[in-house]
Amino acid sequence: MLATLWRFYAFSLFFTLVCLGLGAWYGWSATGTITGTLSLLWIIVVLSVLEISLSFDNAVVNASVLKEMDEVWQRRFLTWGIAFAVFGMRVVFPLAIVAIAAGLGPLETINLSLNQPDEYERIVSSAHVGIAGFGGAFLAMVGLKFFFDLDKEVHWIAVIERNLAKFAALPAAEIALLLLVMWGISNLLEPDEALTFLVAGILGLVTFIAVEGINTILEMKEEAHRLQGVVVRSGLGGFLYLNVLDASFSFDGVIGAFALSNNMVVIALGLSIGAMFVRSMTIHLVRKGTLAAYRFLEHGAFWAIIVLGAIMLVSAKFHIPETITGLIGAILIGLSFWWSVRYNRRHPVEADGPAA
Repeated sequence: MLATLWRFYAFSLFFTLVCLGLGAWYGWSATGTITGTLSLLWIIVVLSVLEISLSFDNAVVNASVLKEMDEVWQRRFLTWGIAFAVFGMRVVFPLAIVAIAAGLGPLETINLSLNQPDEYERIVSSAHVGIAGFGGAFLAMVGLKFFFDLDKEVHWIAVIERNLAKFAALPAAEIALLLLVMWGISNLLEPDEALTFLVAGILGLVTFIAVEGINTILEMKEEAHRLQGVVVRSGLGGFLYLNVLDASFSFDGVIGAFALSNNMVVIALGLSIGAMFVRSMTIHLVRKGTLAAYRFLEHGAFWAIIVLGAIMLVSAKFHIPETITGLIGAILIGLSFWWSVRYNRRHPVEADGPAA
C-alpha cells in the first residue's frame, strides 16, 4: 500500500518540500522573524489543502479523459500540463488580470503584487464577475455534456439522468439551458456588470465548443488513418480539453485564495502544491482503474462540476464561501462512491469484470 502511494505521490511530496523551502526563505526575507515565517508557511499549507479538497472532482474528470489517451500524451499532460497549471494559472493568470485591468506593464504588475498587495487583491477581485461568467459557463457545459448523451446507459440519479439523456435528442438543448440561466443571473446585476457577465459567459461557451470541435476534427482524422491501416495513437484533443478544464477549475480557487492571503508568492506556492497533488491523484485513478471499478464515481464528479459551475455563475451576484463549494463536491463524490460499493456488493460478478 505504502509502496503504491509512494510511486504515485513521490514527486508531489518532493515538490511540496521545495515549495515549503521557498516559502521559508521568502518568509524569513520578508519578516525576519521565526513567527512571521511560520505564519506564512501555515497559510501555504492551508491553501494547498483547500485546493486539493476543492479539486478532487477535477481529478476524477481528468482521469475519465486521460484513460482514453495513450501513455505518451498522459506523460505530456503530467509534465507540460503541470507548467500550465502551476505557473500559468497560479502565477501568470492573476498578474495578467491586474495588468489588463490597470493598464500596467509586466514589471509594474509584479512590483504592485509584491509591494502593494492590498491594491493587487482589489484589482483581481474586481474582475470576479467576468471570471465567474467564463469559468462557470465552461464548467457547466462540461457537466451538462456528460448527461445530455443519447448513448448513455449507466445512470446514477436515474430519475434525472434518464430525462436529461432523452433531451439530448434536441439539438443544443444544453446550450439553450445554459444561456437561459445566464440571462436570468444577468438580470440580477447592474447593467455594466451584466454585460461583462454575459460576454464572458458566451466566451466560455464558445471556448468549450471550440475545444470540442478541435477534438472532433482530430478524432475524425485519426479514424480516417485507421481505415487506411495506419496506426494512430494521439491525444492532442484531450490534452487541450484537460488544460482548459484545469484553467476553469482554478479560476475560483485563485480568487478564493485572497480570503486567506493577498501575497502573490504565498498564494502561488500554496495553490501550486494543491495542483501537483491533483495531477498525482489523476494518474493514480487512471493506473488503478478506479473509474471502471466504481461505476457511479464519474457521475458524482460530473454532478459536482455542474454544481461548481452553477455556484461560479451565481457568485457573480452572491458570495458563496469556498467551504460550501468543497463540501458539496465532497458529498456528491462520497455518495457516488458509496453507491458504487453497494452496487458492487449486489452484483459481484458484473463488478469484477470491469475491474479485472
